[in-house]
Amino acid sequence: MWDEFNIKTFAAETIVYRDGIYCPDLSTLPCAPIGTRHSLPVHIIYIGEITGKNDLNIEINADNQPVFLDVNIKNNKPAFLNIFIKNTGKNSEIRGHVLLENNDTMNFDCHGIHGSANTGILVQTNIIAGRNSISKLSGAAVIERDAVECVSDIAFCAMCDAGARVEFMPAQYISAVPESAGHSASLYSPTAPQIQYLQESGMSRKETADALREAFQNKFTLF
Repeated sequence: MWDEFNIKTFAAETIVYRDGIYCPDLSTLPCAPIGTRHSLPVHIIYIGEITGKNDLNIEINADNQPVFLDVNIKNNKPAFLNIFIKNTGKNSEIRGHVLLENNDTMNFDCHGIHGSANTGILVQTNIIAGRNSISKLSGAAVIERDAVECVSDIAFCAMCDAGARVEFMPAQYISAVPESAGHSASLYSPTAPQIQYLQESGMSRKETADALREAFQNKFTLF
């Protein structure tokens, strides 16, 4: 399964969801708030195909706990995915890489709340927007009054097929001085020299498109 979804695994406590459903047989932790400090990182894996409304709630209450989030999903029917992250664990950080493949209509929202000092929430979302698809991506980072010296970054990037429509809506609400706080939204488009180089190397048009797609999928991985 990990090869199927190009998930990088490592020594960790795991919380695994497939097609929006928690998988206890693949998980070492329950799908509950991370309130205990573990000797290993916690790896949250959310993979498969989704339709309709889907929610992933992540609460980190333990101090000094590294958490990694890997999302790799696609939809062929209208779908909504909401990821809610609240980090109140001092010196705890979550790093996330979200890859969406939208072939219909996709609404995605990532909402991160820093509820304590020295917390980290960094989430990079890449979307491959299929032909004539509609994608709406929103993200908000909330830095509460006591969350000084936190590190926050919620970013989006899209690779679009013909006729695809993508809307970005990033936001920040800052009530304390962070160590760093950023957000961004961008479009990825292969350059003519990149395409020419691959085709002159003997690749077909399809092979070139597949190589560029794979490069985009892996370009922004945070792990």
